[in-house]
Amino acid sequence: MIIRNMFQEDINRQINGVIKVDQSSADVTRQEVKEYVITKELKKHFIQFFDYYDEAFSTPTADIGVWISGFFGSGKSHFLKMLSYILENKEIDGRKTVEYFRDKFTDDPATFMLIDKATKNLTETILFNIDIEGSINKDKTAVLRVFAKMFYNHLGFYGENLKVAKLEQFIAKQGKTQEFRRVFKEKNGEEWIEARDAFAFFEDDVVATLTEVLGMSETAAHNWFDGTETTEMSIAQLVSEIKDYVRTKPKNFRLLFMIDEVGQYIGTDTDLLLNLQSLVEKIGSECKGSVWIVCTGQEAIDEIIRVRENEFSRIQARFKNRLSLTSSSVDEVVQKRILKKKGSAVPDLEALYARNDSVLRNLFTFTDSVLDIKGYSGPNDFVVNYPLVPYQFILMQRVFNEIRKHGNAGKHQSNGERTMLSAAQETVQKLQDKDETTLVPFYMFYDTLHSFLDGSIRRVIERCERAADNGDGIEQYDVSVLKLLYLVRYISNDIKATLDNIVILMADNIGTDKIALREKVRNSLNRLLSQNYIGRSGDVYNFLTDEEQDIQSEIKKTVVDTASIVEKIAHIIFGDIYTAKKFRYDKYDFAFDQMVDGVNVGAVTGGMRLKFLSVATDAIEKSEMRLMTESAGQIIAVLGDTPYYTSLEQAMKIRKYIKQRNVAQLPKSVQDIIRAQQDEATNYENEASEELRKAIETADFYVAGERLAIKSGDAKSRIEQALEYLVAHVYSELSLIEKNIESDAEIISIAQGLVPQIAGLVPNQNAAAKVEEYLELQKRRNLPTSMADIQSRYQAIPYGWREIDIASVVAILIHDQKVTLKYAGTTVQPDDRRLADMLRKRTEIGKVIISKREIVSSIKLKQAKEFLREYFDVMDIPDDEDGLVKFIKERFELQRNHYQELFNRYDSTHNYPDKQLVARSIDLMQEILSQTKDNIALIDKLCSKANDLLDNKDDMQNVESFFKNQVVVFDAATQFEADLRNDIDYISESEEANKALNRIRAIVKVNQSAANIYRSIPELNGLISIVKNIHDEMLEKKRAELLEIVRQCMSAIHVLASQNLEVKSIRDTADNYFEQRKNEISDSKSLALLDGMVQRILSYKDDTISRMEAMSRPAPMQPTPPAPGAKKKVYKPVMRQLLFPAKKLESQADIDEYVAKVKENLEKLIEGCDGVEIK
Repeated sequence: MIIRNMFQEDINRQINGVIKVDQSSADVTRQEVKEYVITKELKKHFIQFFDYYDEAFSTPTADIGVWISGFFGSGKSHFLKMLSYILENKEIDGRKTVEYFRDKFTDDPATFMLIDKATKNLTETILFNIDIEGSINKDKTAVLRVFAKMFYNHLGFYGENLKVAKLEQFIAKQGKTQEFRRVFKEKNGEEWIEARDAFAFFEDDVVATLTEVLGMSETAAHNWFDGTETTEMSIAQLVSEIKDYVRTKPKNFRLLFMIDEVGQYIGTDTDLLLNLQSLVEKIGSECKGSVWIVCTGQEAIDEIIRVRENEFSRIQARFKNRLSLTSSSVDEVVQKRILKKKGSAVPDLEALYARNDSVLRNLFTFTDSVLDIKGYSGPNDFVVNYPLVPYQFILMQRVFNEIRKHGNAGKHQSNGERTMLSAAQETVQKLQDKDETTLVPFYMFYDTLHSFLDGSIRRVIERCERAADNGDGIEQYDVSVLKLLYLVRYISNDIKATLDNIVILMADNIGTDKIALREKVRNSLNRLLSQNYIGRSGDVYNFLTDEEQDIQSEIKKTVVDTASIVEKIAHIIFGDIYTAKKFRYDKYDFAFDQMVDGVNVGAVTGGMRLKFLSVATDAIEKSEMRLMTESAGQIIAVLGDTPYYTSLEQAMKIRKYIKQRNVAQLPKSVQDIIRAQQDEATNYENEASEELRKAIETADFYVAGERLAIKSGDAKSRIEQALEYLVAHVYSELSLIEKNIESDAEIISIAQGLVPQIAGLVPNQNAAAKVEEYLELQKRRNLPTSMADIQSRYQAIPYGWREIDIASVVAILIHDQKVTLKYAGTTVQPDDRRLADMLRKRTEIGKVIISKREIVSSIKLKQAKEFLREYFDVMDIPDDEDGLVKFIKERFELQRNHYQELFNRYDSTHNYPDKQLVARSIDLMQEILSQTKDNIALIDKLCSKANDLLDNKDDMQNVESFFKNQVVVFDAATQFEADLRNDIDYISESEEANKALNRIRAIVKVNQSAANIYRSIPELNGLISIVKNIHDEMLEKKRAELLEIVRQCMSAIHVLASQNLEVKSIRDTADNYFEQRKNEISDSKSLALLDGMVQRILSYKDDTISRMEAMSRPAPMQPTPPAPGAKKKVYKPVMRQLLFPAKKLESQADIDEYVAKVKENLEKLIEGCDGVEIK
């Protein structure tokens, strides 16, 4: 059966594969309507649109926007055009459009009723592609202007020029359109309709016509022509005119603006979007559903306004009816319009499939494909698609979209199902004379695109065709393979152009021998590679343009040294595949050196080593005997045979080539290629990484002198298996650590013996013995050993202990008193709070010296213990050296601190006895403690100073007793003496008190022998009592005298106040003052202070009386000025209480002495003045 005879429709008939809204010829319209396929998806959209549209007849709405979205291939332009045809319901071949759709909805009469209802009212549509009709100059009002243009065009005016259109509109309103056209033709010779697009060249004719038809003056006509009248239009003005036009129509009239590619025209221009929003909003609010706007765009309206959603939220409300079309039905359309079979052909094709079912299933099995691409699913699938294969619908849609994206000439061609129609038809036409076993190979679709592709693509194919014609290393079959590689060039993410997939895509017959075809394709690819028509990345082939071929050739010539490739291999293995720097073995982390082909990666530790050998290593170095010998203490992995090296070399060639080029100065096309090459380099690197993983998974591992049989697993698992085996064989002493330590607290507990142990079952004891043996050896060699040396030795091979476990082992030796630790020359004791840091911390372990311990002799220990019992008067003295040293240190530190506290009590105010003895005692304690850096030296010093210490203890008995029993009395006496210093003159009047006070001062102030002081202290209480009693008697007498003075002063003031009531306030103030003085007199403990108050009291009394007298006496007479030359006399005032102090006079001699003293004082006072005034 010949393919051409299978189809119900003529395969060679004319089909309009590209739907354009501006094509409206009868033939185009007829075919578009008759052959329009209503898919399941389209049926849903018809229902949604007409349901919403019909409802507006009964319920007017302002939401008159419809947005039809869909990417290329979705059929949105065709759908828009069909809506226009249906709504206008034009006649096609004498039959209304809606009747054609009645046939398409025979299975769904309810949906057709919705469509039919919409056609019952008069409807006009203005259908246009805004990308074609819109202005190239997209200013802020571009959308408004294209709407105005198409509206005026619809009215029959010249919308291309609003100035002309407005003129025509004005003429029409005057009813003079025909007259204007007739007169213009008379004057110009051409029809106005034909000439108006060039009206600017016919100024005289137009002006003459205007003056004749409209009666305009010639000046006014010229002014209009010269542009002095505005042609600007606002949204409000346009909507008003549209509204006026609708009013001229019958009820329920509808006018629809149906605009294709609005989304593409607006793009991301917010001004245009704002212009559209304002226009739609105004039409909706003014026309109330009588005018509709239906737009198409690649993206949904939500996507277009996503960036500025708040600003354009209103446009969403206006476009409530949103239809989103997909390309999912492309196969259904092609099957019904192109591939639909005659009834007679169906049984034959079903039988053909039944005979070749398994063959076809095997033929179309893709590898590594992302898309759901497949062959025939069953006999019905075979019948409806033959000679195409189902996968071709999916792939070709992707091809069309990608070719458009990547800047080829094809981007100006509409895509999707309507282009698929053309492609399918043209491809099948080429095979129409073949029999029923023929299949369409994918490369044949290239010819349907060839003329639309960019010249750089066509030139490559054409050059390859010429080479095949001339036999220049290329065969005709290679051209077909090259075409195929171009088609899948941009869809490598969906289907890889591997050899297996190319074989499937090249299959052209049901009876294809897949093995033979594979070999044929492989040879073709090799020829294309050798002639530089294609490139290869791993097992994926790719088409190269001329420029790409030139760059590819230069990249191939770029040299990359082996060392750089090996370094990159190392980076991938140890930076991506196995990133661990240490291997975890139980609780241990083992560092290992990293190496590839003899090149170290990172810092070298000198421990275990993980070494990989790549293909760059000579074969002689990979001999089994050599590998087994050299693998002692390390892992040598010979990487498996995968193309990691080739992929990495290609990536590095590309990187190096690009680095050598000044990309910014190259043409954009070359920059694009180089960017693609950068992506290609990344792909090569990713492939190399994956291939390296596989190479490790298939590698031969040689470990510790053996070829290791590793269980299956991924790369990381196999490496870790090898490391585990290596650890077990290299770190042979690891088992000596029987118990792991987890904290510093545990280390301290071990050193201090706080961890309960079962006799004979002390963990890690064997490890401690190992360290002790080493320290014994170091001692014999007379070599110093730091804790850093211990940590380094026992972390290394063959031990591998953790540093915290090493610290715990040393702690065992410290507790067992088998080692000595010294830090800055001082012996470290087990209870030192810094012990854990000294054993572990990096900054400390180098400062700590560890050595085999020198033991104090038993005689010295016994002597020290006996002394300590006597000195401290205790029986429980530690028997072991460390315990004894700790006891000495603690007790002597306490003793020193005690003596220091006593010494601190000696100061300038306390003349305590035996200050020097206490100072000597502190020095003696410090002398003992100065030897705590070394246990032997400490005990030697203690024994040598035993007698001095005992003597000192005896000497300190008096001091201890003083501070315990006598210091309170001593301090009280000192303070008592200090308090009476101002009253000494008064106390001296009493012989008994004076003698007692002098004795107190002798005891607490005078430096004398400590023994005398200690003996005299018991006297102090009695002496203090004597002085205090006499002093208290003197105070009482003095207080009585002062209180009498206060009484007399108050009496004088009160007498004067009784004579004049106006001074009452002064009297009250004085009473308050004297009451305060009474309290002060009662509280005072000093005789001197009491005497000092007399003068103040009397002065206050005199001042108060003066003020009161001044207020009582009459106004003074004007004083008589002194005679000229007269001198004012000066009198020195003196208080009589001071002149005549209180005193008992018992004899004539006492009187004479008292008077003589008064006389002497008066003589002194009168010197240098005119007289004395006694107050």
